[in-house]
Formats: sequence, C-alpha cells, structure tokens
Amino acid sequence: MSIYPWHLYLMAAMYIIAGFMHFIKPKAYLRIMPRYLPSPKLLVYLSGLAEIILGVGLCFAVTKDYAIWSIIVMLAIFLLVHFYMLSSAKAGINLPKWVLWGRVILQFGLMYWAYIYLAL
Repeated sequence: MSIYPWHLYLMAAMYIIAGFMHFIKPKAYLRIMPRYLPSPKLLVYLSGLAEIILGVGLCFAVTKDYAIWSIIVMLAIFLLVHFYMLSSAKAGINLPKWVLWGRVILQFGLMYWAYIYLAL
C-alpha cells in the first residue's frame, strides 16, 4: 500500500521519464541549452540524472522533502532554458511566443505542484 497519493507517484514517474529522455534524445536538449553555459552536453546528462534521482527520491519518506525542495530549485534553474528559448529563434524551435511563455508559466505550476506535497 502506498503512503502517498497517486499523483505524487505520477510526478515521480514524470521526472524519471523526463530524465531518461535526456539520455535517449540528448540532441533535443542540446538544441535548447543556452550557449552561454559551459559544457552543454555534460549539463544535459547531469540534468537528466538529477531528474531521475529526484523522481525516485519523491517515492520515499526519508528523501521526499529533500527531493521536493531540490525539484523546486532545479525548475528555477531550468527557467534559464525557457528564457533562452524565448530569446533565440533556433532554441525556440519555431514555437509561437505564447507557447514559449506558457512553458515559463508551466514551470511555476510545476514548482507549486511539488511544493504542495511538503505537507504530507
């Protein structure tokens, strides 16, 4: 029997799958990595690894709160990518500006989604 609501496990699965995608399709992430950051390929792999570890961490009482705070910080850092996508036509992958702004807003929604589980 799980000790947390199913949607926390959904969030965990989302981060684990997203993390593995960094290794399966690294070129997609390299395309949106800001050019001013060093070692873009390493950053893609490290961010994927972080997502996997934090997703797994959500599933255990001893690591859940640490994982939540780390996810919030990680998502705040990922805002660099979303703002870079807004400023670079190539990184924006020809998406309309409203979609790119929606992704920024989504980041804050994801931060809030993680935050609400601190009370559990």
